[in-house]
Amino acid sequence: MMLRQDLERTMLPPAGAPPVRWRVSNGQVPYDEAVSLMEAEVASIAAGEADELVWLLEHPPLYTAGTSAESGDLIQPDRFPVFQTGRGGEYTYHGPGQRVAYVMVDLKRRRQDVRAYVAALEEVIIRTLDAMNVKGERREDRVGVWVQRPERPPLPDGSVAEDKIAALGIRIRKWVTFHGLSINVDPDLDHFSGIVPCGISAYGVTSLVDLGLLVSLSDVDVLLRQAFEEVFGATVAV
Repeated sequence: MMLRQDLERTMLPPAGAPPVRWRVSNGQVPYDEAVSLMEAEVASIAAGEADELVWLLEHPPLYTAGTSAESGDLIQPDRFPVFQTGRGGEYTYHGPGQRVAYVMVDLKRRRQDVRAYVAALEEVIIRTLDAMNVKGERREDRVGVWVQRPERPPLPDGSVAEDKIAALGIRIRKWVTFHGLSINVDPDLDHFSGIVPCGISAYGVTSLVDLGLLVSLSDVDVLLRQAFEEVFGATVAV
């Protein structure tokens, strides 16, 4: 039986709703091309002309600036292309070895609650990590999903060292979501040094491979889809 807290972290559609389209792109998709496709898909979903969509991809190395980005957090502005984006949040890095999932779902068909939607995305990440015996955790004072690193020296305040393993950034138009989440599978972690990731300098960034897991993007895709279906409902490959 599903517990109350589990129900609060789901965004299941009404009975009989069509499955969410599930698309995986091979190779690296240019960022501006991805944004253009998302814009078109969101318009079609909002108009009732298309079913919801999750799009999994990789980008070439780049930085994106969310609506709360501070210029001082872009440490190396000439290192990679920088894209201004309408999603919430600050600076993020995308690049090879990172699984990006752009999530385009209609909250009018589910629950018109932005906080619940963000919690559901976090839940998808946490369940995906849990399937690999990695304990991902939420933090009330910072976005994303975090893992503790007790093997490292504690932080100055005495708390356990932590690294970010997954990021969130969303935008909503006419109650249809876009942008989404990213999970660090095996990116070049040095690429994050050109920014202050999400405006948070006190903590590090890690990946599944950095944690010692020999996994590929396709391995993670299987678990990510399973977790998504538990939280958001059925999918169909397109």
